[in-house]
Amino acid sequence: MEILKAIKERRSIRSFQKKDISGEIVDKLIDALIWAPSAGNLQARKFLFVKDAKLKKGIVSSALGQSFIAEAPLVIVGCTDSRISGRYGERGVYLYSIQDVAASIMGMMLVAHENGLGTVWVGAFDEEEVFNLLNLPENLRPVAIVPVGYPLVTPPPPPRVSKHEAVEFR
Repeated sequence: MEILKAIKERRSIRSFQKKDISGEIVDKLIDALIWAPSAGNLQARKFLFVKDAKLKKGIVSSALGQSFIAEAPLVIVGCTDSRISGRYGERGVYLYSIQDVAASIMGMMLVAHENGLGTVWVGAFDEEEVFNLLNLPENLRPVAIVPVGYPLVTPPPPPRVSKHEAVEFR
């Protein structure tokens, strides 16, 4: 698949078919997550793959009632790892590790799209509730939730700002 085409065609999917994702495709998603670039190659990130219905409902509750999360067969919770990112001090903990998770998730979303899956990046959630629900160790901080599944509905492309508005050459 052509990368720019995939970037332009990928959509935020909030409605999923009741269809499991094969182990082969899950392995591709994992590869995309771990092969993303990271600050100092520290890979200051951890991903939880949630399939348990009860846990998914708890995540919905922690995410302002966004019920589509529980409809997805797989929910990926991206976490920063402060044990690793501490090497770069405060900037490593509060910026680089978040960038690591973001780069991983973007690559994974493109691989998901290439394999016929839909995803949506959920950032509106109570971190402490998700932290407690998933019984995370102190070094992990949940910063993103990504439901993954086969789209039931694919929305049209959203409007974008012009190149002139987005980029300034100096």
